[in-house]
Amino acid sequence: MKKILFRKLLSDCTLFFLISLFSTSIIIWVFQAVNFLDIIVEDGRNYVVYLNFSLLNFPKIMTKLIPFILFFSFVYTITKYEIKNELIIFWNFGINKIEFINFFLKLSIIITVVQIFLTASIVPKTQDLARSFLRTSSVNFLENFVKPKVFNDAIKGLTIYSNSKDKDGNLKEIYLKKGSGDFQITYAKKGNFKQAGNSQILELYSGETISIINNKITSFKFSKSDFNLSSLEDNTTTYKKTQEVDTVDLFKCYHNLMKLNILQIDKNFQVENCKEENMNNILKELYKRIIIPFYIPVLILISLLLIIRSKENTNYTKYRLLIFSIGLCAIVISEMTIRLINEDFFRNLKIIVIPFFSLISLYFLFLIKFKFIKTSK
Repeated sequence: MKKILFRKLLSDCTLFFLISLFSTSIIIWVFQAVNFLDIIVEDGRNYVVYLNFSLLNFPKIMTKLIPFILFFSFVYTITKYEIKNELIIFWNFGINKIEFINFFLKLSIIITVVQIFLTASIVPKTQDLARSFLRTSSVNFLENFVKPKVFNDAIKGLTIYSNSKDKDGNLKEIYLKKGSGDFQITYAKKGNFKQAGNSQILELYSGETISIINNKITSFKFSKSDFNLSSLEDNTTTYKKTQEVDTVDLFKCYHNLMKLNILQIDKNFQVENCKEENMNNILKELYKRIIIPFYIPVLILISLLLIIRSKENTNYTKYRLLIFSIGLCAIVISEMTIRLINEDFFRNLKIIVIPFFSLISLYFLFLIKFKFIKTSK
């Protein structure tokens, strides 16, 4: 009977958790996907790149929401059971409250392991894969990102300005600047984009090109000129960001930068962003992936504080709000501690022990409370 009761409670929590997680994640993903439209509108990417990039950001959204949705699910389910007098069934069938807590504590540890797997393995890989679509793609819809009366610089080393644009896509009064030190300025009265095989060309009419090379100025006028854009690069970041680097590589990087001799790692091991000036970001990323998930057991134990009082208590509603507020504070603190991580080892150690200390303290509180209730009878 005990197994049936726990299975029923677990299924209710799981169902509510999954529905809440996926529905909330999809809503947030839709809003982000709208923002990612800039990849097409402003950067001139194709629709395949946009879809792949936006879809691969879904795991990151989910892992961010899991702690809060999990806490909310447990608070909601336990409150519902209490209000419907279903928790009494557990106590009437001889289930000790510590046994009740131990069951969900074990469950929380399993969820924590899954969360670490997601944050340490799946999310970095999907983020890197998403970025790789931008790295390997080209600007295919240049006419889309050139907006009138705006200096458009999505292409590296090139600025394009147009005073106006008609309904057929023809640009009027075009200004182009290529390069920075030695540079070239081109002005044309009219222009439009053309596709010549695999090449993209900007056809310019009635203009002049001025080149400044080694402080020497040359210029020539033209009635028609083709400006080839295919060989130019866009401004997309081509290197891996710290959040996209594999977790094992981050550990190896930290090991070598700190000149530790704990592991046998090739001294010539290299990974992008593995440098001393980036040490804070490396530590924050490792903390976010490995330590933050340990707040999940803390949040579940906070939600289980609801079983200390019954709905018959006059202050039960206020108590419920207090528990929910404590859980929200724990989530906020877990996110705030990321900013406190730096190269100071002992300071980091103090921050790392917070979830473990909180977990032990909460469990110890349950032991004292329920032992007191048992002896008072």
